[in-house]
Amino acid sequence: MTDATTALQRSWRRAWRAVVAEAPQQDEALLQRLLAAYREPQRRYHTLQHLAECIARFEPVQDLAASPAEVELALWFHDAVYDVRGHGNEARSAAWARDELRAARAPAAVAARVHDLVMATRHDALPRPGDAMLVVDIDLSILGASPGRFDEYEAQIRAEYAWVDEATFRGKRRSILTAFLARPTIFGTPHFRAALEAAARANLQRSLDHLED
Repeated sequence: MTDATTALQRSWRRAWRAVVAEAPQQDEALLQRLLAAYREPQRRYHTLQHLAECIARFEPVQDLAASPAEVELALWFHDAVYDVRGHGNEARSAAWARDELRAARAPAAVAARVHDLVMATRHDALPRPGDAMLVVDIDLSILGASPGRFDEYEAQIRAEYAWVDEATFRGKRRSILTAFLARPTIFGTPHFRAALEAAARANLQRSLDHLED
């Protein structure tokens, strides 16, 4: 078992058991289903590597969350469903989280909040301040990664969309990256803005320059 897998198991048990007092067998079975989902062969970026990076970003800042366990569970589920040719991955992931929490008799309000936190990762609108903003910033933290890791991320995204022709991919990717750069700030929380905003803007501009070549 790798250190990353051990860290993920620790994270899962911490978060799940904080909101669900019962069903330890469901806890372990669901963990294995989620790990299997992130290992699906069509994934190149939205993998266990991405999940582990999100959890690693979360752990030092969990005190910033109003409901840390809910934020952690949302990170676990936010890419649980990932069909590169489909739509509504976030909605299906959010529904999976909500349904599992309901089945485990977690409070209905908790299930609803985790569902909504996952939906915030659609990135189609700026999240409200609070836990949703923290989840979104963690999900976007790859944009402020080291240049080497960011370049790997860009290659992984291209590999996930290998079935899209180059001209179409470049056009859509330019639109996405330009939209992020056009935001007044990429990160909503003061912590991630201070830590990653400058690096993210440099990475995005470098990627855009490459797409223009």
